Amino acid sequence: MTANRLASVKEYYFSTKLREVAALVQAGKPIINMGIGSPDLAPHPAVVEALNAGMAHPKAHMYQSYQGLPELRNAMADFYQRFYQVSLDPLSEVLPLMGSKEGIMHISMAFLNKGDQVLIPNPGYPTYSSVTKLLEAEPVFYDLQAENQWQPDFEALEALDTRKVKLMWLNYPHMPTGAIAQKGSFEKLIIWAKERSILIINDNPYSFILNKQPESILSIPGAKEVALELNSLSKAFNMAGWRVGMLSGRSETLQEVLKVKSNMDSGMFYGIQQGAIAALQADPQWFEDLNTVYRKRRDKVEALATTLGTTFDSQSVGMFVWAKLPAEVSDAEAYIDWILYEKDIFITPGSIFGSQGAGYIRFSLCVSEEKIQEALNRMQS
Repeated sequence: MTANRLASVKEYYFSTKLREVAALVQAGKPIINMGIGSPDLAPHPAVVEALNAGMAHPKAHMYQSYQGLPELRNAMADFYQRFYQVSLDPLSEVLPLMGSKEGIMHISMAFLNKGDQVLIPNPGYPTYSSVTKLLEAEPVFYDLQAENQWQPDFEALEALDTRKVKLMWLNYPHMPTGAIAQKGSFEKLIIWAKERSILIINDNPYSFILNKQPESILSIPGAKEVALELNSLSKAFNMAGWRVGMLSGRSETLQEVLKVKSNMDSGMFYGIQQGAIAALQADPQWFEDLNTVYRKRRDKVEALATTLGTTFDSQSVGMFVWAKLPAEVSDAEAYIDWILYEKDIFITPGSIFGSQGAGYIRFSLCVSEEKIQEALNRMQS
């Protein structure tokens, strides 16, 4: 007999859909996967070198600290100072994580009781909602709309009854739309949350991809009083499979999260921590070189999106292109299934990110130029 909480969620969309795609590949179909944001490029060579060197360390195969190596926390704090102009105490204001997705669960377990409410962006990352439901809390969705540059509607937020709201999830740069936080949005949110004693968490893994102005919510004066920030090495450092994330914020708040984390894992592998240190110390040229590749890919994806009759914002950032389907396409999921089975191309339907994603599709840039060109050729044939 399974736990009652499982009735509130279903298997993650990509878990089931990628099995379907894998079965098609196994059957010999030449599938081009443009659905998932799993970087296909290699990490910096220094990262792999550091991993290999770490394997020979006498302590490599022992349990590691729940809070990570001091050198890793220092590297994370230095990274925030260099790129976001945020000062963090590496001893108490930085918590390494085995992936930021796990951090969503740790934070939620630390602060949510049954019946508490959580503000979740719509469209947004489905894990925010599923974790909330698994903990028997209640998701309350706040709509983001293209007409408002995918920013929170502050009039709607002011009108909300927030007496039961404990947490609010933000995600800027935003996935799936690629919108960045507009000037003043973070400041308004900090003021609004302080007035209501709501903990804000900004999920920030995309800030260096095709984005000229990386920003952290923690750079806003007073933000640490009411905000945490998740970050990750998965996207900008091509280390998705390494499972390295970080949580930053006020020491007292992180200490509560650590109570959960220290009971959930036994520390990150030593060699992976050494690789993460090397990644965080990379020269800014790393991001320039990576973005040169993504810009070329984006140009081709935009040509593909145009061929499909969609419209999109060429100024959006991150590793996806969020595209609005033409009015005559009424069912995005049926449409992408037609493309999958007739053209052997997998694209993500926007509806999996919430009701505000209906009528949109999302293309990943984690595909080579050659594969994108092949997809374009197939759609034009």
